[in-house]
Formats: sequence, C-alpha cells, structure tokens
Amino acid sequence: MKKPYDTILYLFSGFLAVFIFTFIFNINYLYAQAENDEDYLNIGGALRFNLYLTDYGGDFNPNDFQATIDTWRINVNARHSGVGINFEYRFYPTFNTHFIKQGWFEYDFTPSTQIQLGVTQVPFGNLQYNSHNWWFQGGYYVGLEDDHDMGLKLIHDRDNWNLQVAYFFQPEPAGPAYGAASFGTGGPGRYSYDIIPITGNNPWDYVLGPDEIPQSNQEKNQVNLRYVYDLQHEGGNNSLIGGSVQYGGIYNSAQDEYSSRYALAGHLDGNYGNFNVKAQIAYYQNNAINDAGQEVDYVYMAAYGDPYPVAAEATLYSLGIAYSLDVDFGPVSNINFYNNYTLFDKSNDDFFNTHQNVLGALVTMGNIFAYFDVASGANHPWLTNNFGTGLGQGVEDPRLNTRFNINIGYYF
Repeated sequence: MKKPYDTILYLFSGFLAVFIFTFIFNINYLYAQAENDEDYLNIGGALRFNLYLTDYGGDFNPNDFQATIDTWRINVNARHSGVGINFEYRFYPTFNTHFIKQGWFEYDFTPSTQIQLGVTQVPFGNLQYNSHNWWFQGGYYVGLEDDHDMGLKLIHDRDNWNLQVAYFFQPEPAGPAYGAASFGTGGPGRYSYDIIPITGNNPWDYVLGPDEIPQSNQEKNQVNLRYVYDLQHEGGNNSLIGGSVQYGGIYNSAQDEYSSRYALAGHLDGNYGNFNVKAQIAYYQNNAINDAGQEVDYVYMAAYGDPYPVAAEATLYSLGIAYSLDVDFGPVSNINFYNNYTLFDKSNDDFFNTHQNVLGALVTMGNIFAYFDVASGANHPWLTNNFGTGLGQGVEDPRLNTRFNINIGYYF
C-alpha cells in the first residue's frame, strides 16, 4: 500500500507539470511576436590529464604515483529560430565508461524567462558549482552539487532575483559500466551521484555483505525550487543569497513501494574585491527501504563506476574562500588561490562524520586551466585505498588521507 506522502508527491509533481506547461502556452501567446536571437552553432570540448601522488597510509608503492587521462569531452551549443540546444558528452578512459553530462533544449519566452527540457542541472545550492577546486565540495559525492537529471526546468530573472522551478522524471541516462550496458536509471556510469539499485547480481558485480538485504532503489519524480537574491554592495561587490528545496521519491522495485527523500539548503556566493566566498548549509534525508520492506540507515549511490553506501540522513556544512590574482608571467594570466572545506554531520549516532578539505590553486594559461590541489579527507569515499568506505557508517578516529593532484585541461 502506498504511503500518504506518496500520493502528495504524485499530486504535487502533476500540479507542477501542469503549471509549467500552462505557463509555457500563456507566455508563448503573449510573446509570440518577440524577436528571436541570431542563429549560431558552437562546437567545443576539452582534454584533461591527471598527475597525482597519494598518501593513504602504509609503505610507498609505485601505484601511489600515477598519470592518467582524466576525460575528454565534446560540447555543442546552438540556436536556430529561437530554439537552442546545450549538449555535453564525456569519455573517461580510466573508468572505462562514457555518458551524457548534460543535454537540453531551451527556449526563451522573454529575455528573462527560459524553459529547458532534457538532462539539465538540478537547481539546488550554489550554482554552477559550490566549489573552486577540481574535486568539488563534499555535496557532490551525495548528489547535491552539479547534479544533472532528466526533466523540465523553468528559469526566471526579475530585477535582482532569480527563480528556478524544476520537475525531474528520473536521473540522467547512464552509460556503460565496465563494458556492461546499463542504460536507464540503474547503471553507475554517470556524471553525477544518484541512488541506484543494488541487488547482488548487477553487471558491475557489487558484492553485498553476508547478512545484507538488497536495495532495489532508484530515484523517481523529483521537484526543485531555488530562489536567489543578488544583494549589491559598493564598489561593484555583491552577495548572492538564497535557499533551495528538493523533494522526490525513492522507488523500490522489489516491494513496488515508494518512499520519500528531501533536501534543504541555505547558500551564499559572494564577490568582495578579489575574494570569492561560497558558504552553504544543506540537510538531506532519504527515507528508503530494502527489498524486505525494512527502513535502512544508508542508501547506495554511484557515478563513474562502483557504488558506495551513503548515510541516509546528514547535514553538510561547507565553506570555500578563493582569492583571484591577475599576473603577467609568460602564458600565465591568473592564479586563483582557494581553500574548500566540507563537514558531513551524520544524524545516526552510530555513524562517524566525514571531513574533506582541498587547498590549492587554479592557474590560467590561455586555453589551459591547471588545478594544483592538496585534497585531504577522513572517512572519505575517494581519498582511501578502500574505495567507497566512509560516507556510510565510517570508522571512529579515521586516518587523514591526502592526495596531491594536478589536473591539466585544454578547453576549446
């Protein structure tokens, strides 16, 4: 039997879809004679390499120092007869996968109102990023930074405020996972982190614990509301102050049952002279069940490859400070120094918190952007020899692991 809030979710989702389409037709009628932008077609892309040295404990071995191809990608931006497209497809040789990062159609009804349809960024928290570094802030690793899903988004600007409303049917389509086709909502080969089904016989061969019950869960029917006010200061400085709300469903196919999930955030993105400050507090809760119908205190999430357990409820505190310095040193035109920190305060008293800090600099040299990062983490899923551990229960008094990472990319 469906729970009451499942019905509310469906009603609210349907109402939002009707509202968006009604708004489209009304605005289209009022502004049918508006002049279209000029047609254009821009094709670009990027090629990025990683060079890194890790210190995750134990004796040094040759695999602690590696050079890899991070990614190469293709970008297309075009507009014809007022209808635009924004598309990006990425290839990750290190992870043996490739997938769509974003891809949407867009139409401007007025200079201040746009609709997007397709794989578009979820309007939540500081946009486009809540970070300055290559690693992002910790929210990325639980699907709360630079997340992209399949759906509809309405963007409206008026005076000093920006409003974004969206409805997402499901996560973005997944690419192959280690050579196994996993298109749709279930595969881990994707750009942003989403809840995925773990049954014990998935193509990516995830092994459940001996007493662990599968979780055939996936994200469905999500609504987002984001409001930001641009507070102007003297000297051309400004503070983007806003709040975000996210509410969606978790569908368990084994039980044919829906449960709910939601997230809230307050955020600031401020420019003060050469300084930029990104501060955010976000709270999320995933009311998921396993295939036996029991509530769980962790869910499985994945992107790029292997999944990992994530605490079902937590508060994230993040702060990033950057200083931009223009220079004239050969090809180097700017150095952006930064420090980004995230604390995962897990609500379960039996779980242990996660910390992430990235100290570094972004060096701009023409079309080349190079990140020099010292990334440190405790109970972090990536900064460890045991990939994926840490965001679930974690361990008490974890080691602070460190990775020195250089990411060099040519963007065209």
